[in-house]
Amino acid sequence: MQILSALDISATGLYAERTRMNVIANNLANVNSTRTPEGGPFRRQFVVLRGAEITDASSTGSVGVKVVGVVDDPSAFPLVYNPGHPDANADGYVAMPNVNVVEEMVDMMTAVRAYEANITAIDATKGMVRRSLDIIRE
Repeated sequence: MQILSALDISATGLYAERTRMNVIANNLANVNSTRTPEGGPFRRQFVVLRGAEITDASSTGSVGVKVVGVVDDPSAFPLVYNPGHPDANADGYVAMPNVNVVEEMVDMMTAVRAYEANITAIDATKGMVRRSLDIIRE
């Protein structure tokens, strides 16, 4: 493996984790959105990732991670009794978004830690390259 391909691999991880954090932030921002342009409450989303070969000139077949897409969570909407709410049904129940704040915060923490790990890997790679150049100069 070429040393610069390590940077490419970490860069794919940074992109994937940044995408996860953006989707999680959107989920948290819509935790109480009972009405969307599509109709009904906001539906939680999550990012689908998979391993992917990096095909640029410096990588020679390295494997990173690729964002396959952002998909909706198919789980049911929780019903909350609130007869005064404008979106309440005839029985007084409101369909709320299927966003669990605790789950989203745990997902955010893991995404942040993975992002930090990729930054650390990039810094280590830069340090190895810097040290290699110092050895060559000596």
